[in-house]
Formats: sequence, structure tokens, C-alpha cells
Amino acid sequence: MEHAFRAAFNQNFTQEAYDAFTKDVFAVAGGELLFRLCETPLFLSQEFSDELVAAATELVAPFLDAAFLKRLDAAVPPDLYVPNEDAHPLFLQLDFAVAESPNGGYIPQLIELQGFPTLYAFQWLLDSKIRKHFQIPDTLTPYFSGLNEQTYLELLRRSLLGDAAPDHVVLLEIEPQKQKTMIDFICTEQVAGIKTVDLCDVIKRGRKLFYKSGGKEIPIERIYNRVIFDELVKKDIQFGFRFQDDLDVVWLNHPNWFMKISKYCLPLLKSRYAPPAFFLHALDAYPDDLENYVLKPLFSFSGAGVEVDVTKDILDAVADRENYILQRKVTYAPAVQTPEGGTKVEVRMMFLWHEKPMLVNNLVRMSRGKLLGASYNRDNTWVGASIAYHP
Repeated sequence: MEHAFRAAFNQNFTQEAYDAFTKDVFAVAGGELLFRLCETPLFLSQEFSDELVAAATELVAPFLDAAFLKRLDAAVPPDLYVPNEDAHPLFLQLDFAVAESPNGGYIPQLIELQGFPTLYAFQWLLDSKIRKHFQIPDTLTPYFSGLNEQTYLELLRRSLLGDAAPDHVVLLEIEPQKQKTMIDFICTEQVAGIKTVDLCDVIKRGRKLFYKSGGKEIPIERIYNRVIFDELVKKDIQFGFRFQDDLDVVWLNHPNWFMKISKYCLPLLKSRYAPPAFFLHALDAYPDDLENYVLKPLFSFSGAGVEVDVTKDILDAVADRENYILQRKVTYAPAVQTPEGGTKVEVRMMFLWHEKPMLVNNLVRMSRGKLLGASYNRDNTWVGASIAYHP
């Protein structure tokens, strides 16, 4: 799977270069990150890069069908429904495990997908810092659809701002300074000139929302929404408006897409790139080989609530069964050859959707543990967050 540049990268790697790289990234963040940066990027062969693109394109296709989108309405509980939903999300991502193919070699396998923004600005920064501290040939790129660093930034900036002035666009989050993705907020501010605003600092007047800057109330026209409902409910956050209010703002993404394009879609997608998945409440009987399945809550992030060692007792104990799926396990291949041995890898394919979904960038997580989220594997080396390069 990996490009021939792997051997050269491993041979030329030095701890001093990695330390300088992480120090450089930490300087942007104003301190050490709350997730680990991997020592290496992923190098994709042209063949596997093409298959990743084919898998992502195939699995995004159903979302272009109005009847399929209508089926997703059931994912939104009535008490969480937010009015003024748009026709499709702006940000869309699919996570693929690199698994061993039955025919030899490797195959992408869909782990989950999300209609919610990911680290679009940070991945730009990560590419630039990796290139600064390591020898990455100019013939390799993390971008897709003919984009380069400059055109990607222009597209991301235009996507966030639309026709609005930067001071009328905000990145909205709960206690942003405490979020492990804070560095992405900083990068987004640099890329688009927008402000990161704490949910609790937003003021509502009629249908309008405002934030304070320089002693003035600034109208909010567009919200780059990074608020996760799961966290909102768990922390019982009190703030000055309701998501369910009829507000005069443009959502990026609209909150309903967080629930619609999520693990909720996994049982609905049929493809050789998508392992079989079932709504727990719809099963008349459990599979005989439960050891080959994983239990996932529909709307949690970063691996929270996931059960990888499933038993009948665990399934029987689930009370809100309509909020869980049972998905056939994917056996991650030790596909990345590192000085610490073979490492598992997951690739997030990142889209921006204007006239149609456009594949623009990627995000990589590497692990030798059971879970690949950014919150895990902090005590290991040659694992963590990175990016994939392809010819």
C-alpha cells in the first residue's frame, strides 16, 4: 500500500527533526497539544490512493439522492430538531480503516462518517510543518481534485465566509480553550480571519445572534458550528439561545447533519467498502459470532461508549437500543512499517460540498492499540495524528 518513499523516510528520520517539528506545531497552539503527533506521515501508492478515492466517491453517491436523504430525517429526535435546514452539508467526512483484502493486498473499509466539520485548517498547517522538518518530495500531495495548498486555502476561506465579512462569521464551540482541537480553531482564525466564540458568550436579540468585540455587539451571520450535542447535554451547558430557535443565521454545518450523516447511515450503506452494520433495536436475534462485531453509540465522538469485546450480556444491558448499532469488526492491517513494527492506520477522506461533494484533503490516525482516536495511544511512539501523501 505504501509508496516507495517509506524506506527513505524511515532511514532519514531523526528524533531531533521530530522534536523540532512538534515544537513548531506547539508554538502555533501556544502549548503542547492534547493529542499526539505521529513521527511519520502515510505514503500512499497511486493504486491505493485511487482505491480510497473510488471508495469515498461510491459511498458519498447515495447522499445525492433525495429519497435517501429523506430516510435520514428519522435520525433527528423531535426535541433536537433545528429549523432552517439546508439541502446538504458543507462539510462531510468518511473514515476508512486500511484492512487486509481477501484477495491479497489492502482494501479501505468504512468505519464511520460524519456531517460535521473536522480539522480542515489544522491539516493544512500539519502539511506545511511536516514539509518544513522532513524531506517530503514536491511530487507528493495531501490534496485531491487538483487542489494545491493555495487553492485549498482559498476554497476553505470562501466556504467559511461566503459573502459575509470575516467579523460576521464565528467558529462556535463549548469552552474552546479546553478543547483538544483548539489548534484547529487557531488555524481557522488565521486562514479566514474569523473569531472563535464560546457558546456561552453569544447574545440573542429577536432572531439575531451577536457576540461582543471591543465593547461592541457584532451581528453573527454565519456560524462554523463545532458544538457537539453529546457534550452539550453531558455538561448541562446554559447559554443565551436555543439551537431549536428560528434564527437568522447560516449554519456550517447545520446541526441536523450531525445526527443525519453519522453512524446512523452505516446500516443503510451497501458496498464492498462498508462492513455490514445493524441497528440494535431492529435485530430479532444476535449474530452467532458476536466476537466479530463492535457496538457503537450513534452520536458519540472520539470512540466514547464503543464496546469492542461484545457479549450477549452487554447487548442485553443496553436500554436505549435505538441509539446503538452493531457493526462487523474490521481487522486493521499492520500496513505502516515503522521502527516500532507494523502500525494500523485510518484515513479520513474530507469533502467540501457546494454544487456537489468535492474531495479536498485527508486526515490520518495511526495506532497499535484497539482504538485509533486522537485521545488514545499517547504513551506509544510512531502512532498518533498525521496526514497521507499520494503521487
